[in-house]
Amino acid sequence: MIELQYCTRCIMDTTINDIWFDDKGMCKYCYIHDEMDKTHPLGKAGEALLENKIKKIKEDGKDKKYDCIVGVSGGRDSTYTLLTAVKLGLRPLAVHFDNGWNSEIAVENIKKATNKLNVDLYTIVADWEEMKALQRAFLKASVPDADVPTDYAIYSVLFETAVKEKVKYILNGHSYRTEGTSPISWTYMDGRYIKDILHKYSEIKNIKSFPILSIIRLVYIALVKGIKEVRLMEFIDYRKKEVDTILESELGWQYYGGHHHENTYTEFFQSYLLPRKFNIDKRKTELSALVRTNQISRVNALNEINQNGYEYNQEVVDYAISKLGFTKDEFEEIYNSPIKSFGEFKSYYPIIKALHLPIKIACDLHILPKIFYLKYAK
Repeated sequence: MIELQYCTRCIMDTTINDIWFDDKGMCKYCYIHDEMDKTHPLGKAGEALLENKIKKIKEDGKDKKYDCIVGVSGGRDSTYTLLTAVKLGLRPLAVHFDNGWNSEIAVENIKKATNKLNVDLYTIVADWEEMKALQRAFLKASVPDADVPTDYAIYSVLFETAVKEKVKYILNGHSYRTEGTSPISWTYMDGRYIKDILHKYSEIKNIKSFPILSIIRLVYIALVKGIKEVRLMEFIDYRKKEVDTILESELGWQYYGGHHHENTYTEFFQSYLLPRKFNIDKRKTELSALVRTNQISRVNALNEINQNGYEYNQEVVDYAISKLGFTKDEFEEIYNSPIKSFGEFKSYYPIIKALHLPIKIACDLHILPKIFYLKYAK
């Protein structure tokens, strides 16, 4: 058995295919964190940056019904992003993508937040047969990106809604300080990749109920329409335990029992299939981020991973398999099939790598988030 090498600073390790370490044993993802810190400082410098961003959003949204869009899932990050946007004086439109797997708690959280904050809610409901076809195809493909159809659909829906509403800013609740950066060997997504897997593993070849954006469409939205993503939480000292208390007291928000477990499919995939089939424990990215920001000790983070396996709910697993239309034997075959990676399918990744310099310039000009260059193109 090969002994794992851990980062000397966080708890990322050699179960991650694309990881590297410097001569002091510090990993790639700590370097990404430090690079992000340079352009996303906290304290007075961060407050000044945030103030300028909010001022710009308000100016560009003047005389419009909405000046920004916030994607909401009922989870902690998106709910707090919506609350923060309203407190900063912005006029957001809340957009929710329903992939057919919402938990009751998530639905209630969205309803409470938008009602109490007096924010309009726009919900896009995926055609269930199309959504099911996509999720079945990714599971059959045996790649660790099987939650990507929903992630990419949300991304696409937010940008297309921004085009429709003529809004230039999409506020994202992700923060590298609390969630870290997911390795591309764990999670990769683009429209070409999704379409290739759909073509190879599904009888349904075209998705009509939500967009799957091409790279040309993405460039048009970013450069011609000037729509930008702003990761609001990266300019704020965002601490999850404190945020939970705020959300509970101000919005009546409820916790749903696990990271991204507001969505039943994500709970099934992240707590059961990823750690057991792919040896991927996404707690590592989150705990590593918390170690880097001194919210938890490295020793305690390692103990959490090594002493406590990722718990799952067998009822949720059985429900997911049944809802996706698999028999137990069919799912067993999928579970035991050889693991593949996104590199074995068509994608835009070779183009992204070839265009790393233009992408860097786009990130420097804040047309794209800096993390896009650091993660995909550098």
